[in-house]
Order: sequence, then structure tokens, then C-alpha cells
Amino acid sequence: MLEQTRRLYRFYVSGYVVMPDHVHLLLSEPERRLLSVAIQALKQSVARRQKLVTPPFWQPRYYDRNIWSATEMQEKLHYIHANPVRQGLVVKPEDWPWSSFRHHATGEESVVEVESRWTARKREQAGIDVKVKWSFPVPHPSKIG
Repeated sequence: MLEQTRRLYRFYVSGYVVMPDHVHLLLSEPERRLLSVAIQALKQSVARRQKLVTPPFWQPRYYDRNIWSATEMQEKLHYIHANPVRQGLVVKPEDWPWSSFRHHATGEESVVEVESRWTARKREQAGIDVKVKWSFPVPHPSKIG
């Protein structure tokens, strides 16, 4: 659902982790509509698929915050990737399959396209010149661990 919403609203996903009871996302502003509209669409699409799940997966609102520097981006990316470890679900971040950690560490692709040095290199090799509205690079996991 995240990948479908990403494509529909045209935003970049720089990091994510899906936990049993919450989600952390590092997203750019969407090219189409407001971020709040894209998040609402994501929440609705997930809720429709899981209408029999109790309690509901989503909280009534979401909390967003702007990231202003590469240092802050590194901190937030480290925080979300370490979340499954802090919760005692895995020993290492790479062991949690519902996260962007392995993509950042190895370039491994998953169902969600993650904006990273690996994605940028793939575009360059394909001769695609994309102007990303992300103003600073997403760090390599070895620099945030």
C-alpha cells in the first residue's frame, strides 16, 4: 500500500519501518496534493484491507515534523531502523524484514522504492536524469550505526 501511495502521490520514501503497532516514515513532500492527503489515502487503503483487525492499526492522527539537515536525517533514519531492536523484536536492524535498513546497507530492493545512493546510481546507469527535491543525501547505514 505504501508503494502504491508513493507512486500515486509522487513522493520519495527515504526510510521506513513497519512495526506491529505503528509505522515510521521518512518522506518527501508529495508532488501531487498535500502530505496530509497522501497519508490519509495510505491509512484508508490499509484500513480497507484490514477491516476485520481489532484494534485498528492506525491511530486517529499522524505526527509529522520537518527535517532540516543531513545530521538530523541520519539521526531519524538510525532511530527508525533501530526501532525493532529497541522493542526486542530482533537482535540487529537487518533482521527486521519490514524496514528500509537492508536497502540502505546493500541496495536490496523490496516492494517499496527507497530513495538512496543505490537508487540514484541505478538511475544514473539507466541514463535517467531525475531532479530529486531532497536537499541532502541519505546516509550510508555504516555512518549511522
